[in-house]
Amino acid sequence: MSIAVEPGTSNRDLTPNRNTGPHRSTGHLTPERWAAANRHVVCKALAEFSHEQILQPQAAGPDSFRLVSDDGAATYTFEAQLRELDHWSIRPASILRSVNGSGTPLDALVFITEFTGTLGISEAMLPVYLEEISSTLASHAYKHSGSFHSSEILAAGVTGGADPAADFQAIEASMTEGHPCFVANNGRLGFGLQDYLSYAPETGSGVRLHWIAVRKDRARFTAVSGLDYSAFLATELDPGVQSGFNAALQVRDLDPGDYLLMPVHPWQWENKLSVTFAAEVAQQHIVHLGPSEDVYQAQQSIRTFFNRSTPGRCYVKTALSVVNMGFMRGLSAEYMVATPAINEWLDGLVRADPELAGTGFEILRETAAMGYTNRYYDAAAPKGSPYRKMLAALWRESPMDRLGSGEQLATMASLLHRDPAGSPFVSALIQRSGLPARAWLQQYLRAYLVPVLHCFYAYRLAFMPHGENLILVLKDGVPVRALMKDIGEEIIVMADKVDLPEEVSRVRVDVPVEEQVLSIFTDVVDCFFRFLAAVLHEDGQLPQEEFWDSVAGVIRDYQAEHPEFAEDFAKHDLFAADFARSCLNRLQLRNNQQMLDISDPSGGLQFSGRLVNPLASGR
Repeated sequence: MSIAVEPGTSNRDLTPNRNTGPHRSTGHLTPERWAAANRHVVCKALAEFSHEQILQPQAAGPDSFRLVSDDGAATYTFEAQLRELDHWSIRPASILRSVNGSGTPLDALVFITEFTGTLGISEAMLPVYLEEISSTLASHAYKHSGSFHSSEILAAGVTGGADPAADFQAIEASMTEGHPCFVANNGRLGFGLQDYLSYAPETGSGVRLHWIAVRKDRARFTAVSGLDYSAFLATELDPGVQSGFNAALQVRDLDPGDYLLMPVHPWQWENKLSVTFAAEVAQQHIVHLGPSEDVYQAQQSIRTFFNRSTPGRCYVKTALSVVNMGFMRGLSAEYMVATPAINEWLDGLVRADPELAGTGFEILRETAAMGYTNRYYDAAAPKGSPYRKMLAALWRESPMDRLGSGEQLATMASLLHRDPAGSPFVSALIQRSGLPARAWLQQYLRAYLVPVLHCFYAYRLAFMPHGENLILVLKDGVPVRALMKDIGEEIIVMADKVDLPEEVSRVRVDVPVEEQVLSIFTDVVDCFFRFLAAVLHEDGQLPQEEFWDSVAGVIRDYQAEHPEFAEDFAKHDLFAADFARSCLNRLQLRNNQQMLDISDPSGGLQFSGRLVNPLASGR
C-alpha cells in the first residue's frame, strides 16, 4: 500500500470546516466586523493596561473615566466598574474617542501609537507589536463571522454526546478569545492569509502533517520506559503508510534503517525547513516524504494537533517558527531529550499521591520526543536561539481513553468563553448541570484548585495552570476532574521538598522564596479566577463576593485536611492582605519576541505595586 497523498501535496487541498470556495479569502474583513474588532481590542487594552497600572484613567463621574493620549490630542472616555483585583469591567459600547471635541472611530492601531511613550514600547519593537495587534484584530473579525456554535450548543455537545472527540474539538475551534491577560494574543507573525485559514485553531481546518526522514546520526528519539521507536511508530502510523515512506526512501537508494521518521508542521516545512535547512535536504540528511493519511486539527496552542482520524492516537506538538504572544514558537531539540523522562517522573509522583488520586487529577504524558540537530546552526547560534528550535516534535497522550460513560472534555479556557452573541459558556454549563452556581463552582474548584494547591505545598511543584493547559472532564456539565498537559517545558520545582532523578534535574529552578507563591496568586488567582469571577458576576450567576468566599472556603478545607503543611501555609500565605502585581503585558511590550527565559522564569518578571487579595477576608 502506498501513502495516500503524493509527496508535495498541499494541506490546502483538504476541505477545511469553515473555509470552502469563495470564503477562503478576506471575506471576514468587512467594515462592520473590523469596527467591532477594534472596539473589542481597545476595550481590552484599556482594561488590561490599566490593571497593570501602565495607563492611569482618571475618574470623570460615577463609573465614568477619562484618558488623554500622550500628545494630548485625543481623549478617551468610557464607563467601567472596578472589581476585585483591580479588574476593569468596561462597557465596550461606552468607549468614545474624541479629537478637539469631535468623535472619531475607534482604531486599536492608532490607540497603541497614541500611547507608545506611556506603554514604553521601543522604536524597534513598535512596528512588530502593531503587526501583532493587526493580526489579533483580523482573527477577532474571523471569529465573529457568524459560523460559530452558541455556548448552549457547545455545552450540550454538538453531537449530543454521541462523539466526545468531535464535541471536544468543536469547543477548541470555537474559542473567540486567546489568553485573557494579553492584549496582542493572536499575533501568529509569519502566517499569510492561506496559512491562517489552513492552520489557525479557530478555523477548525483539517490538517495533514508532513513527514520527513531524518538521519539517525543527527536526530535523537527518546521515550518513556518500555517504549521503543519501532513499537511507538507502529501505534501512530498505519503499516501501509510506514511501508510507503520506507519505499520512498528506497527509491532514492537510501536505507530506511539509517533514518528516523518525524512529523513536521506543513508551514514549517514550506517556509523554514525547505529553505533554512536546504543544505540538510540537499545532502539527504533530511528527506521529505509528504503528508500521512491521518487528519489533525490545530489546538489553541497553535503548534499542537489533535488526531481527528484516530482520536485515541497521540497529540503531536511540532516546532513552528512564528511569533505568537511573546515567543517564537519553536521547539528545542535539546529540551526534547529529557521530556519523556520528566513526564514519567511526574506521572509517577501524581499517581502515588493519595490526595491527587482522590481528586482524579492526572497528567497527559508526553511519552515520546524527537529532535534534530542542524550542525551549522548548532555551532553558530547561541543557546536558546530560534535557529536551534526549528526541528523537533513530541507526542502527548490523548485524553480520549480517560473518559467514562457520558463524560465530555472541554479546555478550561472555555470557562471564560463568550459566544459571538455574548453568552458565557460557563453559564450554559451551570444551566445544564441543574446545580446552583455556587455548588457548581465548588465542584470545579475541587477538581482544579485542590490539585494545584497540593502540588505546591507538598512538593513546591508549579505548573503553568492557565486555561489552555488544562482539560476538564465534565459529567452533565459539571467538572469532575482535571487533566494537566504541556509538562516538559512548563513545570518547575522550586525547592528541595522532593528528590529529582538526574535526567529530570532541569525542572528545578531557583525562585526567591517570596515569589514562589505567585505561581498561585499570579497564574491562578489573577490570570484566571479574576476573569471567571467577572464573567459569573456580570452574567448574574454569582456575585463576586460569593465567588471569592467559595475559593477561600476550598483553600480552608484543604488546609484543615493537611495540618502537616501548617508551616508552609504560614510561609506562603494565600490569605495575605496583598501580593505582588506581576504584569504580563509589560513583558510583551518590553520584548514581544521573547518575553522570558524559560530556564529562569522568575528572573525577568515585571512588577507594579501590589494587589489587594480578595481571599484575605476569607481566612
